[in-house]
This record gives sequence, structure tokens and C-alpha cells, in this order.
Amino acid sequence: MTEPRFIACAPTPNTPVPVEVLRAAGEDQVVPVWRNGLGGLTFKLIGASSLRFAKWSPRPEQAEDIAPLAPQEMDLNHEVQRLSWASNYSVVPTVLSFEEFDAGQLMVTEGLMGMSVISEIGQKEPALASLALGAGLRELHTRLPVADCPFEWNVASRTAPLPQDLGARFIEQAPPEDLVVCHGDACAPNTLIDSHFRFVGHVDLGMLGIGDRWADLSIAALSTRWNFGPGFEQYVYDGYEIEPDDQKIDFYRRLWDAT
Repeated sequence: MTEPRFIACAPTPNTPVPVEVLRAAGEDQVVPVWRNGLGGLTFKLIGASSLRFAKWSPRPEQAEDIAPLAPQEMDLNHEVQRLSWASNYSVVPTVLSFEEFDAGQLMVTEGLMGMSVISEIGQKEPALASLALGAGLRELHTRLPVADCPFEWNVASRTAPLPQDLGARFIEQAPPEDLVVCHGDACAPNTLIDSHFRFVGHVDLGMLGIGDRWADLSIAALSTRWNFGPGFEQYVYDGYEIEPDDQKIDFYRRLWDAT
């Protein structure tokens, strides 16, 4: 696999802002910051003394080019629940409000003081950014308690929506699981750092749940190819302080593709 499942990118400055976002913004400045491949949009709401983020997810029937399994990932209810739980243990956005509309869902969170790993400083120093990506992922896995986590992201739960024969093959081939609470979408943009490449926090935790640490690690490392080019995967493993497990890397990248 060489490409992400859904192409995500910074939206154009003239991206139309849903009226629901404008209402939530009030007098704040609205700046588009991210568009995922499912039609979801994230906006920065800049006030005189505040910073918020508004995440808009259209109803699946109104979004274009939606993959068969995508509706689950478009439901912001999942992220609201997971952020509420994870905030007890790690640095994640605080949910300020969540609303459902005929056209979609809107979640507003308090802004975290940090920059994405793939921001301008990360692009200038991709090796340092990749080290920070691995270090931040290790901190997340260390802080979140498996015993208390009510969400799953293991092989069995992830293969449940697949055709029966394909799901059965993945379960049969699955290596023994080394369980942690996974981010679920550990791609580089979802880790925040400061100007000294120190880990600050994580965003976009809508798929968070118990799974093998390599389910996160394999995709975090792979995402450095998409964002920085080849040659930086090992820095992620070094930042995490772990040696690559080639068998699990291959397995969890294939599972990512399939689900």
C-alpha cells in the first residue's frame, strides 16, 4: 500500500462554510483547516481571546465518493464518546458542544496549543517530526489504560463489517495481539507538537479502541511517506523506542487497506 485510504488535505481558502458552522462561530473568524476524503471539514474559530475548532461531518447520503465502511467513520458520536473518555488520561481536545442536523453533525472543541506534525516546521525537519510522531504515540499508548477502555479496535471488531471469507482470513492470519489503547487513525497530521518538536497532544480519535500497538505504529510510520516522502519510517520506531516488527507491519497495513 502506498496511498492513504481517503485522501485528506488542506481545503482551499474559499471552501464553502456550512451555515451550522457559521452559527456556532458567532463573531469569531472562520478559517478552513482540513478536509478529509469523506467530505468532512474542520474549521478554526478564532476569537479575540479564544481558539476553537468546529468539525463538520455531512450525512453519508449527502457526501460524495464514500467507501462502503465510511459511514461508521463519519459519525461524530464515536469521537465525542472517545474524547470524553480519553480526556481523563491524555491530552486531547475538550468537547464544548455536539449537535445533529438534517444535513450533518457538528462538534466544537477547545483548541489545543500545538501544531500538526506535518505543519511548516515538520516539513522543514521531517526526521525530527517523525521522531516526535513516534514519541507521541508511545505516550498515548502508555497513558491510556486498557483495563478501563470501553472501545475496541482489535482484529475481530475491525473485520466484522468485511465479507465473511475475507474477515475469516484476517482472523486466521492475525499474529498474537500486544494490546494497548490505539489511536485508530495514527497518521502524522493527528499528532500535535510544539516548536521544539515536543509532543503536545492528539486529535481525530473517532476510531480509538483496544488493539495491537502495531495497528497504530505501522500506519503512523507509513504516513511519513505520504507527508514527507521516503526514508523517515525508522524515525517513528526510534521515537517510540521499538524495533520494527515486519510481520505485524505487513499484516496491519493490509488490514488497514481492507477496512
